[in-house]
Amino acid sequence: MNVSGLSTRARVAVLVAAVVVLAAAGTVYVLRARAETPAAAPPPASGATPVPSATTLERGALMTVGAGPSADSGMVRAAPAQGEGRPRTTGLRCKRFYAAAGTGVCLRVGETLTIGSEAIVLDDHLRELRRVPLAGIPSRARVSASGRMVAWTFFVSGDSYLSVGFSTRAGILDTRTGTLVKSLEDFTLRKDGRVHSAVDLNYWGVTFASDDNRFYATVSTGGRTYLVQGDFAARGMRVLRENAECPSLSPDGTRLVYKKRVGGASDPWRLYTLDLASGRETALAEPANVDDQAAWLDDRTVMYSKLRGDSSDVWAVPADGSGRPELLARDAFSPAAT
Repeated sequence: MNVSGLSTRARVAVLVAAVVVLAAAGTVYVLRARAETPAAAPPPASGATPVPSATTLERGALMTVGAGPSADSGMVRAAPAQGEGRPRTTGLRCKRFYAAAGTGVCLRVGETLTIGSEAIVLDDHLRELRRVPLAGIPSRARVSASGRMVAWTFFVSGDSYLSVGFSTRAGILDTRTGTLVKSLEDFTLRKDGRVHSAVDLNYWGVTFASDDNRFYATVSTGGRTYLVQGDFAARGMRVLRENAECPSLSPDGTRLVYKKRVGGASDPWRLYTLDLASGRETALAEPANVDDQAAWLDDRTVMYSKLRGDSSDVWAVPADGSGRPELLARDAFSPAAT
């Protein structure tokens, strides 16, 4: 713009307008930069004890997200493999987190109204490898045992599996080939030997087999939930059985643990394991309601988060139905054994 012919007052007005535009542009840039950087831990409050930090996915560590009134609430943290010593924060803020074989996935909600949710794939030093823009509220996260396959579930309507008319979207990323499936609804579902197409299909709770192709998940249709087995390469799934939600495959690939509806409206779910060879179900020794995608601490032990007031804790129970629940981590959820 040529301002040489303008009056002094007009020149001042133009200058003020330019400053406002530059300031707005700077604000947009800062917000965008903050959104593109994994959130770091805030400084400790005055008088608070600093939380020690960890910046790697340590082999054999128990990774959780802090919950409730803990000093690292909302932050991914790592507990020592031997169960001794204080958990350390990673400085990474996630709504859901999972990791295996040096690959992590952090599900987050956007920091502004114009920035949606996202899945951030991380390496073994928690450095960002890929960011997938998504929509909704983070619900479930999984990484295959090899670290190759990453899966997530988001609520896109409602925020509970008990909500009437809730809607979820589950996706899978092959980190080796870059193949991205944003919604399992793009796959073909077979039920009772026939292709099942319906407008009310909802998928959630993916878990992977060791070949990085076979997977298990939950589908809801017609007011019922089913366990499905999927073939990633063939882009297809088939129903295995009814009333099995949020499956998780054991490290040895022989059993699934899932939540099953057996209670009333206030506490509907109990944990069961399924032997894939025999089809035999076993109720686990956790008597309380568990609304979580359980994970495996090892081949003999299942872990899961359980609500406690305005917080939650991570518990463990034997996978064979024996024993009793034991507390693994207080004020924590979203466990992963790396």
